[in-house]
Amino acid sequence: MSIDLSQFHQIFYEESYEGLDSMESCLLDIDCNNVDMESINTIFRAAHSIKGSSGTFGFKEVAAFTHVLETLLDQIRDSSRDIEPEHVDLFLQSVDCLRSMLAQLQADEAVSTDQSGVLIDAFNAILDGDSAAKIESCSASESENSQASTEADDSASDEAGGDSIWQIHFVPEVNMLRTGNEPLRMFRELGALGTLTVTAIVDEIPAFEVIHPEECHTGWDLLLDTKASKSAIEEIFEWVADEAELIITEVAGLFDMTDDSDVASSVADDAPVVPVAVVEGSPKAAPESISSDDAGKSGELAAKKVASKPTQKTPEATSIRVGTDKIDSLVNLVGELVITQSMLGQVGEEFTMEKLAILQEGLAQLEHNTRDLQESVMRIRMLPISFSFSRFPRLVRDLSRQLDKKVELILIGEQTELDKTVMEKIGDPLVHLVRNSLDHGLEVPADRIAAGKPETGTITLNAFHQGGNIIIEITDDGAGLNKERIRKKAIDSGLIGEKELLTDEQVNDLIFRPGFSTADEVTDVSGRGVGMDVVRRNIQELNGSIEVSSEEGKGSVFTIRLPLTLAILDGQLIRLGEQKYIIPLVSIVESLQPNAEDINHVAGGCDVFKLRDDYIPIIKLWEIFGVEPSTKELSESLLVVLEAGADKVALVVDDLLGQQQVVIKSMESNYKKVEGVSGATILGDGTVSLILDISDMVHMAGAYHQNGKVVSIGGRHRAA
Repeated sequence: MSIDLSQFHQIFYEESYEGLDSMESCLLDIDCNNVDMESINTIFRAAHSIKGSSGTFGFKEVAAFTHVLETLLDQIRDSSRDIEPEHVDLFLQSVDCLRSMLAQLQADEAVSTDQSGVLIDAFNAILDGDSAAKIESCSASESENSQASTEADDSASDEAGGDSIWQIHFVPEVNMLRTGNEPLRMFRELGALGTLTVTAIVDEIPAFEVIHPEECHTGWDLLLDTKASKSAIEEIFEWVADEAELIITEVAGLFDMTDDSDVASSVADDAPVVPVAVVEGSPKAAPESISSDDAGKSGELAAKKVASKPTQKTPEATSIRVGTDKIDSLVNLVGELVITQSMLGQVGEEFTMEKLAILQEGLAQLEHNTRDLQESVMRIRMLPISFSFSRFPRLVRDLSRQLDKKVELILIGEQTELDKTVMEKIGDPLVHLVRNSLDHGLEVPADRIAAGKPETGTITLNAFHQGGNIIIEITDDGAGLNKERIRKKAIDSGLIGEKELLTDEQVNDLIFRPGFSTADEVTDVSGRGVGMDVVRRNIQELNGSIEVSSEEGKGSVFTIRLPLTLAILDGQLIRLGEQKYIIPLVSIVESLQPNAEDINHVAGGCDVFKLRDDYIPIIKLWEIFGVEPSTKELSESLLVVLEAGADKVALVVDDLLGQQQVVIKSMESNYKKVEGVSGATILGDGTVSLILDISDMVHMAGAYHQNGKVVSIGGRHRAA
């Protein structure tokens, strides 16, 4: 009887990814001058396990690669060979390569052996005693690991001595723009290498009324006529390789485009002409005989000869490992619930008024059991934040080398637990903040020494619980924020007036404004003018907030406050007319009954409320949602003061009905995206109540008042 091994594939992938994470962590901690043999044993065991399991499932490419990797590790383990820094670099590249191969297997794609083949040659060179000459090509670019895989193609192109025509199929993920990457910048860099022809892929662009300005629904097919190597092209896409479908093939390698052969002429004659754009600044015009379909046909054939670089995208986790203690607690609570249900059932069968006290006691017990069961179930979704922190040692190591800086990374509170969904969504903002601290925050060693600091800078990630939230702090001991420079940039950009007085907190908050950047030049790491505003918006979408404090010359602290889970929300139930809404409790500053003399009407149509020494905009919910309130007299209503980023707004409501925990239901999954609403919940009486999205609502209120009238809402007031 044969066994279907495919049922065990998912377990293999999960265990293999865990093994690779363990390998990477140990490799980053290795000190070649004082080797911890237990770390070597851990790396060896992980590689040995992946090799054995992949061989069992018939994944021969992975098994063959890990076999060579294991051979070198075995020699280091039995002390017959010393581990060298270049060995560590090679092992780290192998971890990346294995992740890519596993991702291809998991996606049911053919496994590319271009990268692994070059690495195997490098490992064999070490085993043969000829390491110095062979490893150099593999370690030239650790972060992308692409130089070695294209060495053969590049040399062949150089020997030919002529131009190469490269077809580039580039389809970024929808959220690529949120991470600060800009396709136009990449296309300009490609144009500087030669003649670039660009054709947009617009099939997936949604309708105009639902399109989001920070989502990318466009792909591109590009043709590049250049003398540059494939590795030079890949380097331009270095920071987006994990966020896009990227295929690079050499078209001219299939046939000579100037040849009069039957193949070339038939492709050129039969292909329809598609409108294309030549990137400005290209040195010469693109060949007229090549259309996008030409590129597609030749690219499909060329792909058989020239393997494309695989994207190293790890599939999202589809399961959670849960400790048996959590399962035991859940089973016990279900038992308690069954007992309570049985008791209530007996009371209900022969109910009399004498049993009312027993019924009330049973209902109270049911409420208690239900709350405990809810908390126990939620704990199952909680994972230590080390799952998110684990990516940063490698990130800091690679970027510090790229930026020529010395950096020590300190991780604190790695066992602090956070909901799996929140952890997945906070990953990108954390990466951006750490990269920003490395690039802008920490100085180069010479500048640090001149400032009386140790040449090695420090970045600290600290996570801890505070009340019903989790706090994540990203701290660096770098140069801090240059407040005068930020203020000058804000004035030049028209964000503030030249004579406007700002507190330190308000100056710091300017870095979160859209498009704001003080970088002198655009780099691959940061300084694109897109990023910090997206970071704040992504955090706000998690019902969280971010603040920054900084002391010039001493460093900065970015503080992120997040709810422990996105499934349960502590909310304030409000009433407006006949409708009930939920406001996230974390957004509420205070609620009050306004006096008429504290309400002022600003020319243009916006009302403001004087709250102590500050004036805050008033948002009339009935104008946004078209609901008829009990009264439109502001002095007879209630104002709920809310935090919207660094600003405050006052929401007009008819009544406050009480605070309660609510279970969040997605509007997009069950209906469609609704502006100003982050979700919905079902109240105790069975009615549906919408959960307000404060940031989105402030934006909607601003758009409402801009329609022929107004003033900005959610910021300092100025004339329209």
